Amino acid sequence: MTDRDWGNQTAIKEFIILGFRNLPDLQIPLFLMFQVTYMATVAGNTLIVVLIVADQHLQTPMYFFLGNLSCLETCYTSTILPRLLASLLTGDKTISVSACITQLYFFGSLACTECYLLAGMSYDRYLAICKPLRYSTLMNNRFCLQLAAGSWLNGFLATAIFVLFLSQLIFCGPNEIDHFYCDSIPLMELSCSDTHQVIFLAFILVSVFTLPPFLLTLTSYVCIIATILRIPFTTGKQKAFSTCSSHLIVVTIFYASIMTVYLLPKRDILRDLNKVVSLCYTVLTPLVNPLIYSLRNREVKETLCKAVSKYVAFTKTCKNT
Repeated sequence: MTDRDWGNQTAIKEFIILGFRNLPDLQIPLFLMFQVTYMATVAGNTLIVVLIVADQHLQTPMYFFLGNLSCLETCYTSTILPRLLASLLTGDKTISVSACITQLYFFGSLACTECYLLAGMSYDRYLAICKPLRYSTLMNNRFCLQLAAGSWLNGFLATAIFVLFLSQLIFCGPNEIDHFYCDSIPLMELSCSDTHQVIFLAFILVSVFTLPPFLLTLTSYVCIIATILRIPFTTGKQKAFSTCSSHLIVVTIFYASIMTVYLLPKRDILRDLNKVVSLCYTVLTPLVNPLIYSLRNREVKETLCKAVSKYVAFTKTCKNT
């Protein structure tokens, strides 16, 4: 479409997020399910942050990154679920163009940041298992802060560049987004502008900002697994693997769901499957992260038990007085 043709079109002011329109009888059950999920996600990740800050035994590089990841997961799910809950409860599926792009910006920034944080956590586990004698020297407090700050900065910078170009696109109808949040691909499909430059930019940004942390994570775990397999004793293998198994589970869920969503052919018959898989990394991953790290980590469980014991003792003391 030429620039003159765009001028004859009326730019739309809002989008309609269709969400789960093919499940009209399940709107209230879906609302209740997502409401419980959101509350559990916020509570679980907040609890992990509080435990890490309050207990000196957990103030190590591994738990420093875990605290960052928990903060990120809370923000991550908060960019999507509140808007989805309001839509399910009220039936209002409209969202302004600016609000939609804003949601895309924060969602994309946090997703990119998570890629870097997971890479930092995998590198931490690589040093702990493959370079144990140099671990404390290499993974010092300053380096941890640099990795965390760089993760947040790179994530928000990469998405800011993409959203800046995306916001220049013209949307003149249709305005229905067949998804439950504002994602980049549905938005570009609705644009009546030429999206080739934006698509090429997205490819460049993914190659520069997202591919390196993925490759670093993959390389770290290849080295970790190779090192564990060389350990002669079974107990030694189990102990080494237990220190990174939780993180490996989180990485697998996150990358497997994202790759499935963005590598699936963009066909109408697969849109419902796309929504289901999207729920894995937007809703399921933030929920299971605190469960995985708490249930599979002895130190976190011990700290939680101590905190509960202190709370019970404090409550009894207050009642007796």
